[in-house]
Amino acid sequence: MPQYMLLLYNDPKAFFKLNPQEQQKGMEKYMAYGQKLRSKNVYISSHKLADEPGRVLENQNGKTVTTDGPYSETKEWLGGFYLIEAPNYDAAVEISRDCPALEHGGTIEVREVDAVVAAAIAKARAS
Repeated sequence: MPQYMLLLYNDPKAFFKLNPQEQQKGMEKYMAYGQKLRSKNVYISSHKLADEPGRVLENQNGKTVTTDGPYSETKEWLGGFYLIEAPNYDAAVEISRDCPALEHGGTIEVREVDAVVAAAIAKARAS
């Protein structure tokens, strides 16, 4: 079955504007969403990324340049991901609709994992 990355983008500052009870409730929603994915047997993996923009590497005229990323003017950062299985894009999008990231102005990018590469990785892990 095809695999899809649900890339969760949000403004991490918005989370810290919530009071501790609201933050806890938000985390519980993510835990429940992950459990829902597991109960539907579509869950493969997920992680929340640190609340910082990370680093961006670029090749500029043959030299690798590292900058704080993604861009200083960007307010939304990649904050985490889910890796799921779904029969097609429509099903993956439908699964994404319940994700708590959408409740606070975040966005979700749904991307299919290259099937050939996924199969090669699965084969290598099995051996």
